[in-house]
Amino acid sequence: MPAYFRFLTLMAFHVFLQEKVDLAVVEVGIGGAYDCTNIIRKPVVCGVSSLGIDHTSLLGDTMEKIAWQKGGIFKHGVPAFTVPQPDGPLAVLRERAEQISCPLYLCPPLEALEEGEPPLTLGLEGEHQRANAALALQLARCWLQRKDHQGIGELKASRPSLLCQLPLAPVFQPTSHMRHGLRDTEWPGRTQTLRRGPLTWYLDGAHTSSSVQACVRWFRQALHRRPKSGPEVPEVRVLLFNSTGDRDPAPLLKLLRPCQFDYAVFCPNLTEVSSTDNADQQNFMVTLDQVLLRCLEHQQHWSRLDEEAASPDLWSTPGPEAGGPASLLLAPRLPHAHGTSSLVFSCISHALQWISQGRDPDLQTPSSPRDLLAHPVASSGASVLREAAAVHVLVTGSLHLVGGVLKLLDPSLSQ
Repeated sequence: MPAYFRFLTLMAFHVFLQEKVDLAVVEVGIGGAYDCTNIIRKPVVCGVSSLGIDHTSLLGDTMEKIAWQKGGIFKHGVPAFTVPQPDGPLAVLRERAEQISCPLYLCPPLEALEEGEPPLTLGLEGEHQRANAALALQLARCWLQRKDHQGIGELKASRPSLLCQLPLAPVFQPTSHMRHGLRDTEWPGRTQTLRRGPLTWYLDGAHTSSSVQACVRWFRQALHRRPKSGPEVPEVRVLLFNSTGDRDPAPLLKLLRPCQFDYAVFCPNLTEVSSTDNADQQNFMVTLDQVLLRCLEHQQHWSRLDEEAASPDLWSTPGPEAGGPASLLLAPRLPHAHGTSSLVFSCISHALQWISQGRDPDLQTPSSPRDLLAHPVASSGASVLREAAAVHVLVTGSLHLVGGVLKLLDPSLSQ
């Protein structure tokens, strides 16, 4: 048998060929140059989205090395598009394109396409999705153009940029179909919000520094836009986090600190402790002990960040946040004995049961184990969560964690 991802890729190509699909959008698994999806000799068009540091053991530990890998998908004579990148990685992409004789273009921002037109509405939240939308529009228009479709968007006059390392892609007027496509796009697990009674779940599979930064911006903006509770009504913020592979969790957790969580919850990417009924979540590369130890490491990192925040060297001026994020219930601020209290659960199901306290009307999980509230933090926190007027839960750090949470919050997705 081929490796798991290679097998899925082969199976996907087989299905696409059997079904004679009109269009296949094929996203690389890791990198590009040596990825098993990179066997398509003559794609219609290629795209490279915002680059980030990830899979460093395979792709390299700098943005330039990663850009070299990404540029490996470029093909002779096949147009390619990218979005604004830092100068170093952008220069690498340009060099790769020139070596292969691939025409590479830089996507103009959505603002250029919106000029003189009604603003574009995106179905996906988060400011970073505007760059993704700009890339998607150029890829779609290029495919339509290559296939001789009519109504691909009227070209508009554009101002050439003298500072740009690459030629700009066409500035055009998005068609009504394109507008509807952007508006109606749904992407479970990416800047997704689910409101369930007093609980609001914020799901984003961010797992790199740049994507976690974008996730934090989105989460804080979403909280700012929510209807405000009165000062006497307690609200609680909960982080549910995991990270896997060779990723360093410390910088990711540090980026999440400004969200001012009352509780940080860590668990492995398993919906249940027993994986008997979860074949798609089985990972034979690690043991249950290893993934639980990693969760404990996450908790230790979080505790160290708590201690740093509470240090008088860092917090010398008393104020509304005196003592750092040690007691950050939104309103009122109730005292916590353990700073931002943190807990480790053995599976996603147990974590969701504790967070929801039976208050999510759609969450159906097996009966709680007897020792779920055995830890003093779990017991005291359960009371706080039961009494809170609103509970805001951010789930992030791993796409597999978000997938497992969605499987329990919305079972119809996996049926």
